[in-house]
This record gives sequence, C-alpha cells and structure tokens, in this order.
Amino acid sequence: MVTQSPQHRFDVIVLGAGASGLMCAAIAARRGLSVLVLEKSNKVGKKILMSGGGRCNFTNHFVDADNFISANPHFCKSALTQYSQWDFISLVERYEIDYEERKHSQLFCVGSAREILDMLLAECAAGGVVIEDHCNVESIGALPPAASSAQNAARYELTLREDGKRRLCCHSLVVATGALSIPTLGGSDYGYEIARQFSIPLTERRAGLVPFMFSDSLKAVCERLSGLALEVDLSCNSHSFVENILFTHRGISGPAALQISNYWYPGGELVINLLPYREAASWLLQEKQEAGRALLRSRLQQVLPKPLVLELQALWWAELADKPLAELSDQRLVQIGELLNCWRVKPSATEGYRTAEVTLGGVSTDALSSKTMEARHQPGLFFVGEVVDVSGHLGGFNFQWAWSSGYVAGMNV
Repeated sequence: MVTQSPQHRFDVIVLGAGASGLMCAAIAARRGLSVLVLEKSNKVGKKILMSGGGRCNFTNHFVDADNFISANPHFCKSALTQYSQWDFISLVERYEIDYEERKHSQLFCVGSAREILDMLLAECAAGGVVIEDHCNVESIGALPPAASSAQNAARYELTLREDGKRRLCCHSLVVATGALSIPTLGGSDYGYEIARQFSIPLTERRAGLVPFMFSDSLKAVCERLSGLALEVDLSCNSHSFVENILFTHRGISGPAALQISNYWYPGGELVINLLPYREAASWLLQEKQEAGRALLRSRLQQVLPKPLVLELQALWWAELADKPLAELSDQRLVQIGELLNCWRVKPSATEGYRTAEVTLGGVSTDALSSKTMEARHQPGLFFVGEVVDVSGHLGGFNFQWAWSSGYVAGMNV
C-alpha cells in the first residue's frame, strides 16, 4: 500500500479500508474528487478476506428491508434502492469474477474472496484514490465555519499519530471504521467515539450473528455432541429460522443460532423444534400403533442423529429407555413429542464480540440522512457500513449494506 501521500488537503478522507470505505472511496473518486483512505491496521479489507470461509458471501439475489435490523426499519430502503444487489452483481460480472448461488440465494465467489477485494482496489486505483495503512488518527476537528464557508473548502482537520504529527484536511469526512465485532480483524469503538465528539446519538450496541454458550447441565451435553449438525426450527421473541444448528464445546452455533442471536437478550430462552416438519406427538402415537415392540430411541434414530437421541433419552425418558413403545403411555409419548417440537433452553450468554459477525446498534439513524448518509447537524460528516445502526441477517446482507451505504455516501460527499 501507499505509505504516505505528499498531499495534505483532500476533497474526501475515508476512515477505514473495509467494504463500505473502499466502495465509498471508489465512487467519490469516479466523480473526480481527490480521496484519501486511512486504515489503522496493517492490511486493508481483512473482513472481506475472511468472510464466507474465504469465498466472500458478497450479496444475495433477494434483498429487502426485512432482511435488516434497525431502530428505524425504513432507513435502509433508500440506500438499497439507490445501489441494489443487481448493481453490485453487475460490477462483479464486469470484472469476470466467477460466482455461485448457494442455499437461500446467497452469492459466493467460486474462487477467493481476494477477487472482491482486488476489484474494489482496482476501482479505487482507477480514480486515483490514495490508500494508507498503519494510520492512527490522533484527533479530528471541525474547522471554523468562516474558514469552511467557500464551496468545497476544507471543513475538517485530522492529526495523525506520527513523528511530526502530520496534519490533513478535507471537505468531507467519511466514517467507515466498522464496529466492535471481531477485534482481531480491527473491530473497535472508534467510530462511536467520533459520533460522540460531534454529539451524534448512539443506540445500544450488542453482539449479533454470534454463537451461544451454556453454563448449566446442557453445556456437558453440547460438549459431547460437539461437531454434530442438524436442521431445526430455532425461535426466540416471535422470530424463527429453519436452518442448521451446530453443537460446539461451548454451546450451539450454525446458521440458525447465528440468525436468532440477533433477537435474543440475556436471560431469555430459545425454543428448538428438533422435528420442524412433523408433529412429533402424533407421529409417536402412530409409531406406537405400528411398531409397538420397538424402542423409542430406535424409532427416533430414523429421523434424528443417534448421538443426539441418546442424549435426549438421558434427559427425558431414562427410566423408560429399555421399554418398548407399547408399554409407554400415550400421555408420556405426547409429553416427549411436545419436548421434541418445543425444547426450551436458556443460554448463559453469547460468545460476544470475539466471534460476532456484526455489531447490532450503533450510530442512530435519526441523526443521519437516509438519502446521503450525512449527519443531519454536522455538514460534511458521513457514516457508512457497520458503524451505523443497520445490521443484516446472515446471507450477504451486511455486505450489501456496506456496498449500498458506501455508494450513497460516495455520491454525496
């Protein structure tokens, strides 16, 4: 990367060289603006490179406002309309990047996530964007109105933590710093600090798209089942997802668990329907009629993994383990069936920001223009990507928010 620009004045300075920051920089440069991107870590696009198992789930064929979580569920609509999934797909196709559609209309690179990053860097290079890594911003200040009243005049001054404390100024400042999730990839609260400095409100933040942990007797069950995956209907607070869960040595993960974590709060329960496509109580009563000499576990092993059935047996019908179905009362079978369709568990916590794919909450959308991503009461200051209180479901939606919000800001800086 470029180590240092001889310039000190730019039309636009973007803080953060992730998905939204690079998109914003490329779009602004396409408009003929001088753009500098400052990245604090040693490499740009770290989250892009690790996403989707290294294949980058870069968007989804079906994107709707319902795929996003925000205090204002309508806020994302303008950006998603101005720059849709089809626009990004067209860009990917222009660069001849091979991609494939997977379950739930998710789009992944056939090759490597690096192709997406290289595409964004090529777009930036085409517009003359200057990108610097290893940059630590020591201070940000708004220049006096008198000094910034002329058209396209500098409105912000930044001081970098370097020998001699280099000073930079710009007409527009874009905060694309990401959020708290996965600090090893550069996650931090720096964007929130900038918002506070300019009296921009924040909504409550918490980890999202994150695995669950257990501390009660279920922890040992999860440890023994670690590595086992199965499709369930997982629900919480009137939301549900039919997808795989994965038992881990700490608790449960997998797509369904990550999705539902966005709607779970500490102290709350999860409801696991282990047989989402059948009414278990009726099925067990029918099995009793048709295979009365069989053991309950042997019938359940036809529809559930054997290790899980043995754990459930120890939990729910240990004293009846070796009795044939014919000797189990209808009432007991109905009770077990209801547990299979409605297994209530209470996580002790999530794994937190360490493994969370997103941060829920952030810069309040009430303080931003949905059409431009500019702060309503702080001209020239823009917030894009994960730092904003807009979070997507699993499936490429968070990247689409990055592309869309970055594009909108790039068109308006």
